[in-house]
Amino acid sequence: MMKIVNYISEAFEELKSNTTWPAWEEVQRLTIVVAVFSVLFALATWGVDEVCAKFIAAIFNWIKA
Repeated sequence: MMKIVNYISEAFEELKSNTTWPAWEEVQRLTIVVAVFSVLFALATWGVDEVCAKFIAAIFNWIKA
């Protein structure tokens, strides 16, 4: 149990002393970039899914007829 506590303690110490954190403005800017690209990727995925669904439905209707 002491090994786990020691590991967590050392990890927090390293995060405080050896890590360089970006400026708050950069964090905000990059968060917006990630959010925009996430929405665009979701819309692209939805669009491809809709096209594929209509294509497969058309194939089944063609086979059925």
